[in-house]
Amino acid sequence: MPPHGRRTAAPGEKADFGALKKIVVYCKRYLPAILAALVFAVGSSVATIIGPEKIADLMTAITSGLFSGIDLSAVKAICISLVILYGLSAILGYGQQFITATVTQNTARRLRRDIDQKLNRLPLRFFDRSTKGDILSRVTNDVDVISQTLSTSAANLISSVTLFFGVIWKMFRANALLAWLTVVTSLLGFAAMTVILRLSQKYFVRKQADLGIMNGQIEEVYTNHKIVRAFGAKNAEKTAFDAVNCRLYDSNWKSQFLSGMMPPIMGFVGNLSYVLIFVVGTALILRGSAAVNLGTLVSFVIYARLFSQPLSTLAQAMTSLQQASAASKRVFDLLEEEEMTAETVTASLPDNVRGEVCFDHVRFGYTPEKTIIRDFSAHLSAGQKVAIVGPTGAGKTTMVNLLMRFYEVDGGDITIDGISARSLSRAEVRGLFDMILQDTWLFDGTIRENLVYNKQGVTQAQLDQAVEAVGLKHFISTLPKGYDTVISDALNLSEGQKQQLTIARAMIKNSPLLILDEATSSVDTRTELVIQRAMDRLTEGKTSFVIAHRLSTIRNADVILVMRDGDIVEQGSHDALMAQDGFYAQLYNSQFASA
Repeated sequence: MPPHGRRTAAPGEKADFGALKKIVVYCKRYLPAILAALVFAVGSSVATIIGPEKIADLMTAITSGLFSGIDLSAVKAICISLVILYGLSAILGYGQQFITATVTQNTARRLRRDIDQKLNRLPLRFFDRSTKGDILSRVTNDVDVISQTLSTSAANLISSVTLFFGVIWKMFRANALLAWLTVVTSLLGFAAMTVILRLSQKYFVRKQADLGIMNGQIEEVYTNHKIVRAFGAKNAEKTAFDAVNCRLYDSNWKSQFLSGMMPPIMGFVGNLSYVLIFVVGTALILRGSAAVNLGTLVSFVIYARLFSQPLSTLAQAMTSLQQASAASKRVFDLLEEEEMTAETVTASLPDNVRGEVCFDHVRFGYTPEKTIIRDFSAHLSAGQKVAIVGPTGAGKTTMVNLLMRFYEVDGGDITIDGISARSLSRAEVRGLFDMILQDTWLFDGTIRENLVYNKQGVTQAQLDQAVEAVGLKHFISTLPKGYDTVISDALNLSEGQKQQLTIARAMIKNSPLLILDEATSSVDTRTELVIQRAMDRLTEGKTSFVIAHRLSTIRNADVILVMRDGDIVEQGSHDALMAQDGFYAQLYNSQFASA
């Protein structure tokens, strides 16, 4: 097993070129532009193909006039036509590249946008079983691989295929024997390329998977760098990194080594064609063959070079397409993930939500095989402060996840002001709550931007009131730019100050219901008292749910729900529960046994 139970890519993962078909279907909206690029590619290739024929005419005009006099007007006309042909080929080639680049970049932009929107529609369980680094790798690395392949290999493939068949047609028109020599030697290269493709594709698939695993491991370790240092786990994490790094090296080296064999093999095939053309062509000329002259031989050498060019391009393109196939599979696996169940909005909340919450025989399990919440029932009046307590794993955080509709209940119902939460939209339900968790979240930006996050029309007075309530007004006033100070590592905020900012942000949102999941766990005792007093004042008239492990912080709660193994075993006020001398009393007394 890998260190810490981290996932490693399965050695048996297979290639899936079918993912490239999904990219083609995904690009169907750009079909007119793609067809225009195809026309430009064909035109550019046709102009290039005609060139050697004109060069043959030029050679014939020169050689035939060596003794009788060269027709300079004919030579001039041929040279002008060559300049026009190759100029037209260059212009059409540029147009094809421009259109292809535009289409591929628009496709990459759409992919990133669709992934972003998809992530917002995925259930929370997807994020529970996926690492952040792997998700980021799909959005960045995998989409970039697809974009680069489409903008280079796909564009070149169009012109290369046209050039390939056009050159074959021209070669057989010029001389069938020399054409067959070129084609047969090229078939050897195709055979070798097919074998290499079969051998190398599995390593490209594994490479993309390993890259996602490495990104996840790096994100995990460096996000929690202090914990790693505190537990002296540097060597263990180094071993874990070396393991995935060596695996990535192995898959990357093998994929690049095998695919890197294709260009030199095709180059060898092309050079072999040149040799055979010169040997056989010269022999035909010496025998006096009327079908071959010096001009034909020169044009055929150019055709052979043009013929090997699309083969080399194809070899390079197949390397890129292998990577794109692996990347596409990962991207479309994400886009095809099962989304949250469709919403059926049949009700709407009143303008003034009181905050009355009822759990009616709620049943839930993260997996069908393991039920966590068996039969949860409670009726909570509007404006009550409700504490949820119990040992670890009792289901406290799970109840909050169900309340916010991060997960859907398996049975029973949750109502708000008598309206089933399932009859409302998820956005409407979550808009009713302010939520403060143990883990703080602040984004790169100013203090003001963090405080008014996703809320319009916040006044300066509201900002001042919130930061004063949590005890940060003096701290912010000492900063050089006050509320406009950018939050960064240089600011050196303590964990307590970060938590105070998140609490102030929730106060500014001012929703009718409030969830506090050990919100004061990161602050010192003095700051905790300041925040507790602010909470008591600012949560008046709101229904608040407090998840607490330190039972001393919820003694003034209106209702305490005591959970054990997914069920409510006791409920009531602190004094009433202590008088019962039951499970709550045992939990409370155990925290002060040493006092």
